[in-house]
This record gives sequence, structure tokens and C-alpha cells, in this order.
Amino acid sequence: MTAEGEDALVAAVVKAVRETGAHAGSVFLRSRDSRSIVLAATCGSSPSLLGGWRLIPVNSPIPVAAAYRSGRTVHLADAGETMRRYPQLAVALPYAFGSASVPVRAGQERLGALAVVWAAPPGHAGLSRAQLRHLRAIAGRLGSALAALRDRGGTPGYDASTVPIEVPAPTAPAVRVGLFDWQLDTGTVVADEELCAIFGLTPGGFDGRADTLASRLHPGDRASLRATARAAATDGRVLARRLRIRAADGYRTVELCGRVPEAPGEEVRRHLVGCVLDTGAGAAALTAVERLRDGLFSLAPDGRVTYANPGLEPLLGVPVRKLLGRRLWDVLPWLSDPTYEDRYRAAMVSQQPGTFLAHRPPDRWLAFSLHPDASGVTGRVAPSGPPVDPPEPTTASPGSDTAHPAPGRPTVQAAQGTQAQAAPARLGAIYRVLQLSSALTEAVTTDEVCNVVSDQLMPAFGGQHLAIYLIDEGRLHLLFHTGYHDRFLHWLEGKPLDTPLPGTETLTSGVPLFVESPQDLADGRRAHPAEGLGAWAYLPLVASNRPVGTCILGFDEIHHFTTKDRGLLTALGGLIAQALERARLYDEKSALAHGLQNALLPHRLPDLPGIRTTGRYLPGTSGMHIGGDWYDVIPTGTGVALVIGDVEGHSVAAAGTMGQLRSAVRAFATAGHSPSAVLAGTNRLMTDLDPGLLASCCYIRIDASADRAHAVRAGHCPPLLRRPDGRTDVLELEGGPLLGIDGTSTYPETRLELPRGSILALYTDGLVEERGTDIDVGIDDLRASLAHARAEDLDELADRLLRKALRSPHRSDDIALLLTGYRPE
Repeated sequence: MTAEGEDALVAAVVKAVRETGAHAGSVFLRSRDSRSIVLAATCGSSPSLLGGWRLIPVNSPIPVAAAYRSGRTVHLADAGETMRRYPQLAVALPYAFGSASVPVRAGQERLGALAVVWAAPPGHAGLSRAQLRHLRAIAGRLGSALAALRDRGGTPGYDASTVPIEVPAPTAPAVRVGLFDWQLDTGTVVADEELCAIFGLTPGGFDGRADTLASRLHPGDRASLRATARAAATDGRVLARRLRIRAADGYRTVELCGRVPEAPGEEVRRHLVGCVLDTGAGAAALTAVERLRDGLFSLAPDGRVTYANPGLEPLLGVPVRKLLGRRLWDVLPWLSDPTYEDRYRAAMVSQQPGTFLAHRPPDRWLAFSLHPDASGVTGRVAPSGPPVDPPEPTTASPGSDTAHPAPGRPTVQAAQGTQAQAAPARLGAIYRVLQLSSALTEAVTTDEVCNVVSDQLMPAFGGQHLAIYLIDEGRLHLLFHTGYHDRFLHWLEGKPLDTPLPGTETLTSGVPLFVESPQDLADGRRAHPAEGLGAWAYLPLVASNRPVGTCILGFDEIHHFTTKDRGLLTALGGLIAQALERARLYDEKSALAHGLQNALLPHRLPDLPGIRTTGRYLPGTSGMHIGGDWYDVIPTGTGVALVIGDVEGHSVAAAGTMGQLRSAVRAFATAGHSPSAVLAGTNRLMTDLDPGLLASCCYIRIDASADRAHAVRAGHCPPLLRRPDGRTDVLELEGGPLLGIDGTSTYPETRLELPRGSILALYTDGLVEERGTDIDVGIDDLRASLAHARAEDLDELADRLLRKALRSPHRSDDIALLLTGYRPE
């Protein structure tokens, strides 16, 4: 990244935090392979606070990824709204905060996303419209700057190795520094604006005389300052002295530091250069803190200790010098439980104070209290008695007191350091497991599980290739792959489990294999992995002590697997196995249900003179993908009957009821009954069967000899009629109740005139119904689409009418469509 690019990132993230009043901000930019967004810059929050989200798959259900994907603002006012809309984020970060994420774009090109975070108690209103506009404008300017840099070749690619820029949160300066150049022989002083301000002078009002500055000092310091300065100039010594400067409420102490320039000549020895440090009340405060017997410490945003007073040393049993620059939970074994790190993280993210008890072996209890702001955390440690009540299990829910206990009642957390225990997993690893497990719970089919694994696993560890094999009849068969070339994919295909290969041996032994370079396989197995790969990991997929398959993660270059990586990948392998086993059972049931439904729908429509028909059926994209929609074309003695219907629900029962209704309608129609009698008889049959479901239906019998039709409707959507000139009408038919409500219901007929060259469209509500929109709007949209579409080919017309539905990834209802062209030219 060039200096210009770094400046653009820093300016954007700092301004975003300042303009919105947030305490933290982050910029994520698109990775080289466009499959992830990578943390590029932060302000106020350390990257360690982001857990496993330094590199985020673009398909992750996380606000910043959603803003990048959709190109829209994602505004979450408080923790409650975060839980409702993004439960996976709330599970991993169960703290009281709000956030706003906006896309970083250059025109229509998506480059990344900008996010800010603020403390948000329950009911917080979030950002105002004006603040959101400012945030989008900042992101837009950043996008334009990055695009211009890229066009000049000045922006690098981003990946897992990217080191983000870290900028402290904007705060008032703790120390003021004024600079001076003092000519001792003439008494003239050149001073900058900050030095004038420290001395209580306006820059324009300072006359450049040392006596003017001395007049602002305590009388006891004036002569001493001049004498000390002359001695320093004569002897070439460094001048360092505390001075008392007159202030509105008395005097405040500053420190003056100066030196003689290192150059020959007597004239040089007659002037000093230096600075005046105004620490405000800092020096006095530090002295006061050093006197306390309670332990006080300060943590940087990344959790590292930046200060510890002498009183902390006897309480923790560790010298202060061993704490500075390190995290408490890394130094003290009895604070290594991730719960304690989570307390610090909760304080930083929510900007709310928190307290807890900790047990220092063998028998000491200490009360910790944490007080955060955007620049870090101040902590206090005091001796405490043992907890009166036994430890209660904690629950992590946004905005709850368990994440941020009320002062005065510390949360009990006993860490028995005397017992030898395995090192606990750090929070970043825990959150990665939570993120993948949460995503896998929403994956239903094996395809969805594999896509989740690909989206989460490869970016998290920087892999470029992924293959998943499942066991079928004692052999491995490829289920999913991305990135691998064919030579790699086929070397495990169809292999029995007793074949001595890495992918089979790890599965039969249950022990993962991590190969950091081709040289790590020292035996004959070296020839089997793909040529050109630098490293790979074989993860056995075992569910309920039963082998399910093998997951292989590959890397183009040599890759070192840390102990944390190995443990995390092993844990994720178990989650993947459980999800795949559940998804396989679902797929089997779904295949049976689809087989039943396909058997009940017509495989082809009859060819009739003067009449053309075409039908379409689309299952829903969520749930079992099976429903009760159907259509049929039934030849009659004088023409043809058109039928469409919809049984409520999405289940095998709905498909079975649909089959019974289709058979009943066909039987009544071929027997020569009138349209009203067909629906009345079908209704009685359904009422007698009592399947516990209701159904809608529309039945139209065309009399080809008279260019007319008779139609009946049982609670179904009205059909559409497109006339030869393109005018299209919604046919408001008389109707009766849904089938299955009352066996005595009647269904009045409506007579229709059919011009030659017209088209009838029958459809189910899945085609026109949209959440939050009146169904009449959807019907009118369909009418307009039918009116303006080319109608020469019914198949092309049907595909055009279904185009919007086909593009929808979350279609909850199934769709049936039947088009009929009457006596076309």
C-alpha cells in the first residue's frame, strides 16, 4: 500500500468514528480472489477485538459482509436488533453495542465496506439519518480514492497475511508539548503556538522576550530558571527542570527540557533549543496512584498492560516488569480461562464497566473492576472474600447483565490454577467455531453445508482448494470441490477405505493429517497428492463415532499449521461431519418426497387441435422444496378442461392430497360433469377424506366449437386473458370457498368469450405473492408482464413470466403456471 493509500484509509476510518460519535471503526477491502473482505484499517478497536473476523467470507451472515454484498447500509441500533437480524453475530459478540456498515464503492464496483460501532444500551436509537449520510459519503470518497490509486497501480491485493493499519481513537491530547529556541545573550525566544498556549499567551500577543515568559512563572522559579539556563549553556549540560506556571486557579507544574546544539563556536553556546511539557494533572495523578495499596492497571485496546502501579505486584504475585506489554491472561495461569478475556472484550465493545471475582491459588480471592473508554481500559484489583453463593452459569445475551455484571456484585469465576489443565482455547478460535456452527445450523441440504464450509473454512485459514468426500458402500466418492484440478480429484474417487492413502488412513484412524510441504510425506504416498500444491490438511469427518467422509483443505504454497490451527481444524471437522450426516438424511427424505410429487404431476400435456398448452412447476427454495401446487390439461368430448390448484403446506402430506385432488378432478371431468359439478364433487370428496388441509382450485372448460369457456373458482387467484391485440385483463370470476371447508358448498360458473389468438394464464399465488406487498399488486404486475411480452412461443413466454421468481434465492412458496393459446394464427 502506498503512502497515499494509507492516508486515505486512515482519514476515512478516523473521520467515520468522529462524525458518528462511535468508539470504533473498521475498513474491510475485497480480497484478491474476491471471496472475502479483509480488515485493512481500524480506529479505536484492536483487530484482536474482532475475534475471527479479520478475514470475512463475502457470503457470511455478518452486517459488514451484507453491506458489501448488497451495496446497502446495514444499521443495527442496539443489541436487540442485532440479535433479531444477525443472530450469528450476536452469538459470537453478545455485548450491548450498535453498529452501522456501509459499502465502499467506486461507481457500481464494490471495493469493500466501512463499519462503525458504538455503545448501545437497550432501546438506543442508533445513528441519525444525517450521520448515516455522512458515513455513506465518507465511504464513497474512500472508494473513489482507492479506485484512482488502483488505476495508477498503487493498491496491493489483500489476503489473510494483510496487516491492518491501527489508529488510536480520536481523544484530547493527554500531554501538550511546546517548542522554543532561546538566545541567551539577547534574551529573545522563538516559540511555537503550543508553547504560547501553555504559558497563557496568544501567539500574536507574545513579544518574543524571555522576560515575558518568566513573568508567567512562580516568583521563586524565575531567577533560578535564568541561572540554570546560563550554567547549561556554559557547561554544555542538558537542562531539565520543573517549573510552576501561573494559571487561573493558582499554579500548575510543567517540565522544561533543553540542550545546547552540538556545533563548534562560541555563538552556539549562547542559545538553547528545547520543549516545555504540560502533562496537566497527570504527574500528580500518577503520584497519587503509586501510593495506593489497591492494584491499578491500564490496558491498551488490544488488552496489553501499559501501566501497573506497585500495589498490583503483591496482589497478583508477579513483578510489574513482567506484566508490561503483555496480556494478563497470557501471564497469569489462573486468569487464562477465556471467560476473563471475554470480560475485557465485553467492556471494550459495549463501553460499559464490568466486575468479576477470580481465585488466585491457593486461597486468595481478588475482585477485578474494569472501566473502559475508546482508548483502553482502566482496571482495579482489590482483595475479596470467597463468594457467598456458588458460581452460577453465565448466559451471553445482548444487553443482559450477565455480560456486564452490575458493580457491587462481581460475577463469580473460580479458576483453580493448582490443577494441571490443557491450555484453553482463545476467544478468536472459539468465535470461529461459533461462527461456523451457527452457519451450519441454517444449512439444510448437503449442497448448502458444502457451500458454508467453502465460504468459511478456506478464507479463515487462507486455503485455495477444498474437496469433500463421503463414504458410500465402503468407498470414498467426491461430493464437493472447489479450486482443485482433475488429477487431484480423481485419485481418491472410488477408493476402498482400506487403501493405504492419506485420505483413507486419516478416516480409519480418526486422526487428522497436516502436511506442511511435499517433503513432509517421506514414504511412497508422496506421489498421490496433487502436483503443484504446497500444503494440505486431511480432516476425518466422524459423526457419532461413525466415519462419514474426508475433508481436504489445500494450499498453493508451503503452509505452517500452528497448534491453534490444528486444534481448530480438528474441532471444525466434527461440526462438518455432524452437519453432513444431518443433511444427507434430509436429502434422502427430500428425494423421496420429490419422487412422489413428480409422479403426481403430468409428465406431458396432450396435443389438441387448435389449442397449445405449456406448464411450469417451481418448488420453493427453502424448507422441503415440496408443495401442493399442480396443474392439468384434460381432454373432454367437446374441448379441453384446464385445471390449476394449490394445497396448503409444504410437506409429503400436501403432495399426497394434491395427488388425490388431481385424480378426483380428472375423474369428474372425463365423466362429462359441468365445471360447477366438478368442483362440488371434488370438494365433497376432500371433506370426506378430511386430510386436515385446505386447497384452492380454478377450473376452466373450453368449448372449441363455440369460442367460449365456462370457469369456476374455489378461493383461487383469478386467471388472466391476453387478447390478440395484447390487451390483458384480470378475469374476475364468481367464486366459492376453498375446498375442504364445507361439503355442501356450491361453485357458480362464469361464461367467458375466447377470441381466437388469445392466451389464458392460470397460476398459483407463489408467483404473485410477496411479503409486505398486497397480492393485487403482484397480480397486476403479472398482468403487465403478460401484456408486454412476446407471445409467439408459449415456452419462451412461460420462462419470461417466471424470470423474476427464478432469480429469487429465498422463494418460500412453490409455483405452478399453465399457459393456453386458443386457436393461434
